[in-house]
Amino acid sequence: MRPLNKQTAQKVQRPERVIQFGEGNFLRAFVDWIISNMNEKTDFNASVVVVQPIKNGMVDVLNSQDGLYHVNLQGLDKGEVVNSFRLIDVISRALNPYTDFEAFMALTEQPDIRFVISNTTEAGIAFDPECKLDDRPAAAYPAKLTQLLYRRFCHFGGDMQKGLIIFPCELIFLNGHKLKEVIGQYIELWQLGDAFKAWFENACAVYATLVDRIVPGFPRKDINHIKEQLQYDDNLVVQGEAFHLWVIEAPESVAQEFPADKAGLNVLFVPSEAPYHARKVTLLNGPHTVLAPVAWLSGIDIVRDACKHPVVGRFVHRVMYDELMPTLDLPEDELRRFADDVLERFTNPFVDHQVTSIMLNAFSKYATRDLPGLKIYLERFGRLPEGLVLGLAAIITYYRGGTRPDGAPIQPNDAPEVMALLERLWQRPTLREVAEGVLAADNILGEDLNRIPGLTDKLEEYLSLIDKEGMLAAVSRYVGND
Repeated sequence: MRPLNKQTAQKVQRPERVIQFGEGNFLRAFVDWIISNMNEKTDFNASVVVVQPIKNGMVDVLNSQDGLYHVNLQGLDKGEVVNSFRLIDVISRALNPYTDFEAFMALTEQPDIRFVISNTTEAGIAFDPECKLDDRPAAAYPAKLTQLLYRRFCHFGGDMQKGLIIFPCELIFLNGHKLKEVIGQYIELWQLGDAFKAWFENACAVYATLVDRIVPGFPRKDINHIKEQLQYDDNLVVQGEAFHLWVIEAPESVAQEFPADKAGLNVLFVPSEAPYHARKVTLLNGPHTVLAPVAWLSGIDIVRDACKHPVVGRFVHRVMYDELMPTLDLPEDELRRFADDVLERFTNPFVDHQVTSIMLNAFSKYATRDLPGLKIYLERFGRLPEGLVLGLAAIITYYRGGTRPDGAPIQPNDAPEVMALLERLWQRPTLREVAEGVLAADNILGEDLNRIPGLTDKLEEYLSLIDKEGMLAAVSRYVGND
């Protein structure tokens, strides 16, 4: 079996135009895969310099393979099974700024550099006042980026044509707005001057983005078979689902410079990320959150099996299409296409997604993913969305603990204060008190939800039905109302 490097596999030399903070599975299976497609199908013609954002990382492994690796996409695409491999050759080199700070800073002096892309985890975009301009490097990602930008400003004498376009991919809402704000804080903290501030604000641009692709990562279980199939000793194979979506809150001029949409990719340049964020949270995360406890308490362990179940599958479909979709403000045909894609992703034959993995911190997830839809539905239609109420009843029942009918242990996992509250409430003598107590927990759900007309009664009704007849019977009663 051959090693994977530029001696054994073809690698095209292209100008370094992208700095990428992060070498992990997601960026390599998403952003670098997108750039690979852009290089093939458009005149983008760019390579990527990867910067390791923390002291310990995997740039050495990347460099040992000359930045080459395969992306294995698996899933369904319009009902067709996808299991494809693509050799990614866009990474020119990888740097560790903690061991080679000067090489890191020298990137700013390359005139072709135009884009900065990052994924440094949700905690990565944060202001750390301990960071200093002369740190080698500064610890926080926004501080490192400010160091780079200031060096570029100084090297090119404030040339307005040498600004950078910055796409953060961290999973926080309006990530670009937050990153720009934090860079502004460092400009003030380090007293970098009005001229640099004006250059950053006018020559550079930081755009909010929304990324969506499930990336399981390195296929440890199947790697030997995959290597035999590829005939390469690739230790950086990364698996991802076939679906991908990148929403970028940027004008058409940016789309012309970064022509991902022209490569036939699902990359949208839009005036506002907000409705697409709401769509993802509502139609993907929302159904996931209520599917998990309903499925588990019905004796179903895998998301795919829940969606294909004759009763629970109807529950998922009805919650998604009939209760959550009408609360969104994008065109119905667009929402329906997205929902269809979500269901296809849920039934991915290559991913055994355990429903218990979704149950972590279920109450806070319900508060952000489902509760807004419940309120909007009630406001628009004058009645409660019963599937979402049933989902909340299922979460509360799951947190009761014990075992389900087949003997499998129920093991809720949440913040200590949430666990303590549910333990106390389940010791109350009536289900009415349980319902009232959960809905009154404004530290969990944000407000006293007993004030929502009819919610306490309906929640008590479903808690009682689950308690007396079981979860599957409660779901059957709900879907029987079709």
